[in-house]
Amino acid sequence: MKTYCFANDQIIASKDAYLHPMDIGLIRGYGIFDFLRTNAYKPMFLEDYLDRFTRSAEKTHLQLAYTKEELRLIILELIDKNDLKEGGIRLVLTGGVSENHFSPTKGSLFIFNEALDFPAQEKYEQGVKLLSVEHVRAIADIKTTNYAFPVWHSAQWKAAGAEDVLYHWNGVISESSRSNIFVIKDGAIATPNNHILHGITRKRALELAPKTEIREITMDEVFAADEIFITSTTKKILPITRIDDKIIGKGIVGPYTAKLIESFATMETAVLA
Repeated sequence: MKTYCFANDQIIASKDAYLHPMDIGLIRGYGIFDFLRTNAYKPMFLEDYLDRFTRSAEKTHLQLAYTKEELRLIILELIDKNDLKEGGIRLVLTGGVSENHFSPTKGSLFIFNEALDFPAQEKYEQGVKLLSVEHVRAIADIKTTNYAFPVWHSAQWKAAGAEDVLYHWNGVISESSRSNIFVIKDGAIATPNNHILHGITRKRALELAPKTEIREITMDEVFAADEIFITSTTKKILPITRIDDKIIGKGIVGPYTAKLIESFATMETAVLA
């Protein structure tokens, strides 16, 4: 089936999109992206994602030639042309082709639609495992295209039967490779405050649990937690029942996490109304 994307400042067939081989987005891994999804043809929480994308461009000194309103209209047109009822929308802004092959310059903007698969239902019912690793993501508050470390490391966590990783440094946790993390103990919820991407699903979870503490969380607290869950666009709210070989809590999806999963589904339904 023919699909369309936004590239070269216009909507074209996806197969005709191209990137200059000397773009520093390719040779230096310097660029930004964002990713959101549609539900019943509606881009979920679109304004939040556009806000983050434009902030990322500003923070990385990349020239974004389109306003948020222009981006919104392009996205809506792509959803219509691709008949994207349930799927993903990826925005990418590259570093451009610079004279010294290093410094950012005028880059290329791409917007693609793509298929989207959520984790299997049994993972929401039984929880999943994370593999802890000592690492701090570079400029974590910006959604850059540089995923070299987690892509390389993914073979190890998959071999260990893990869904993803839990980054920690000096005994303090930050995030997963593509998700934020929340820890629950005695009914009190907390989430890390440093070295994290401020996820849009994280933001919604904080709205659903406004008493959540945003603070430093240690690995000791993680292993002593009653419940843990991660949040992201492609996982929503996903329970964690094991870290490494340590069972979290009772090893089942806890009541607070289950309630938040239900509340998040209700929130999405309200957005669609």
